[in-house]
Amino acid sequence: MSVRRGRRGRAEAEANGPKRQVDYHNLTSPFPTMNVFTEDRIEAMHAAALSILEDQGIKVLLPEARQLFKAGGAKVDETSEMVFIGREIVEAALTSAPKRVDIKAAVATRDVSLSLGRFVFQPGAGCPHATDRIRGRRPGSARDYRELVQMSQHFDVIHMIPPLVEPQDVPMNLRHYELMKTQLIHSDKVPFVFSRGTPQVMDSFEMLKDFRGLSEDEFRGASHCYTIINTNSPRVIDVPMAQGLIDFARAGQASIVTPFTLMGAMAPITVAGAITLSHAEAMAGIALTQLANPGAPVLYGTFTSNVDMKSGAPAFGTPEHFKASLAAGQLARKIGLPWRCATGSAANTNDAQAANETQFALWGCLLAGASVIIHSAGWLEGGLTNSYEKFITDVEVLQMVAEMCRETMAGDAEIALDALIEVGPGGHFFGAAHTMQRYETEFYQPFSSDWSNFGTWTERGSQSADERATGLWQKIVNQARPAPHVDAARVEAMDSFIDRRTGEGGAAPES
Repeated sequence: MSVRRGRRGRAEAEANGPKRQVDYHNLTSPFPTMNVFTEDRIEAMHAAALSILEDQGIKVLLPEARQLFKAGGAKVDETSEMVFIGREIVEAALTSAPKRVDIKAAVATRDVSLSLGRFVFQPGAGCPHATDRIRGRRPGSARDYRELVQMSQHFDVIHMIPPLVEPQDVPMNLRHYELMKTQLIHSDKVPFVFSRGTPQVMDSFEMLKDFRGLSEDEFRGASHCYTIINTNSPRVIDVPMAQGLIDFARAGQASIVTPFTLMGAMAPITVAGAITLSHAEAMAGIALTQLANPGAPVLYGTFTSNVDMKSGAPAFGTPEHFKASLAAGQLARKIGLPWRCATGSAANTNDAQAANETQFALWGCLLAGASVIIHSAGWLEGGLTNSYEKFITDVEVLQMVAEMCRETMAGDAEIALDALIEVGPGGHFFGAAHTMQRYETEFYQPFSSDWSNFGTWTERGSQSADERATGLWQKIVNQARPAPHVDAARVEAMDSFIDRRTGEGGAAPES
């Protein structure tokens, strides 16, 4: 019994003792960038991408987008819908695109600044399914989306809200209302808007403006949200994606142009070939934003990995995925734009494979110098499922990465000559004055990992990391409350807007 009282006493002392101060916002990378290709090969890939756009062209399905390209000097074949973009158009776009993109959140402490040398984390996104140990694997629902937003809000190391999971219990013509309302009520972080056609985008903009109390000029004068634009590789920009690029550019909101190229499937089988295609498509999308509104905030992006050539299934966290990220980083630094990269896993459950693949791909993003790292927590099955337990175990790693961004002090106090004098040969530093002053705040303290010895771990139930994660996410979700900035009158006004638009039929996605 005395042992147990001692443990309670220590727990109470720790709870009431000094708190370790951490800041996981505005992370500046301490990691040197790593190259996979020599500079002359990067120049060759850039030149090849320009040649593809100029001589082979890209198919653009939206007539308005083709007209913008034509007005900007591109050659357009309306019959084939092919657009041939001269390199001077691309070069002008890369000159006018901002080298830093600032996006305002609901509160200033959540604003993000995206540029080379800094980075933010986003959790897994775009998943049609959700899974956890209690309820199992299931189609994504509005409840799943809300809970994952609450989990994203809980951790400071998650900086932007992405499209975490598809709420399939909400019709597509109404789904954007659910997504935007959930983000605005349950998070004060930078929100995401799906580009599924102009009507849905305009609805989302209206909800965001009204809820934040922004005038039209205030909204357009700064970025308050972002979208992700995926090209259809190889060399197609479809209708809703082209609309998204134009709508966001004209409204002054940020878009992240992200080709999704899989080596050996919709891209050449080599890293160099796949990245060259991705680079060409990304520059085409960037050019469209600048033709729509010179100076519009836009990010370069890539998501390039390989497939399993035995089954054709996408693979992630592979050496090729790592190398492709490094190559994309080299190209992003060449053009000077902030950029988005992705980690991920093809594992089907939150196991060692899932952790290995996600962390290996994460280091590819970090050493590539990515500004935005998506799919960094929760992503399973190559993006088919968002796992609650994996979200928790991945965030532990993200916090450790964020700790690496903190300055490691080496002043006289840290060199600790007084402690070295105090403790004689063969002694220990547990009770040294230097240790006693710092033991509660010096080290990173994990929230999901268990550092106890085998005996203590056994007494506590021999829980695996996956099992501990279940209890952690349940506690977060059960204790979650609306974000502190939420104004009841604005929630009521937003509900009235949704009711009115629902009665009018909502807004169907366009294709």
